[in-house]
Amino acid sequence: MRNLNPLHLLFVIVLFLSCGDQKQEQEKPVEEKENKEQSNEEGKTKTILFFGDSLTAGMGLDPNEAFPAVIQARLDSLGFKYNVVNAGLSGETTASGKNRVDWVLNQEVDIFVLELGANDGLRGISPEETRKNLQEIIDHVLKKYPDSQIILAGMQIPPNMGPEYTAAFRSIFPDLAEKNEVKLIPFLLEEVAGNLKLNQEDGIHPTAEGHRILAENVWNVLQPMLKK
Repeated sequence: MRNLNPLHLLFVIVLFLSCGDQKQEQEKPVEEKENKEQSNEEGKTKTILFFGDSLTAGMGLDPNEAFPAVIQARLDSLGFKYNVVNAGLSGETTASGKNRVDWVLNQEVDIFVLELGANDGLRGISPEETRKNLQEIIDHVLKKYPDSQIILAGMQIPPNMGPEYTAAFRSIFPDLAEKNEVKLIPFLLEEVAGNLKLNQEDGIHPTAEGHRILAENVWNVLQPMLKK
């Protein structure tokens, strides 16, 4: 075998190293792009949208005292990158909410908290109608944002509508949560409903202190779903 001239040998080594460097340079932009995309996704501020009636809107209170704002303050204090949107509207029923939901979904939603039904119950609307409207809202959210997570806020009403109506209304929320495999707040007004000290003069809408308890009821379900 012919011995390589030292100059030729040096040329082969330089050529080999040059090809290796070129390959690394070609692979590097792809790796950097993937890492950048992953970093951007992890650092993205996600959206939690509260869609409800006067309870969500915080009727009679400063907006910063309503339970969605209390949730935002806690998220910020714990370093979670979530932006809370309060889409509560006083007087909203499930029927009017069904007509309004498309408008609030103009922005991407990561977690959708559905708090509607109380006004249906107070007006004696058929539980089946309420159930149907809530199902259509859930379907609409998942159709537009299939990866979004939904929390359904359970509601109960006073027994003055009769035991059959009261029971039928109460069952709407756990039934829908199970059917759609979404998270359920068993009763949004737990420890607040019926407590005069925690409600405003109308006996229906919580005080600022009451909203802090509502925020706890929401947080117990919301917190396990959050990602830092």
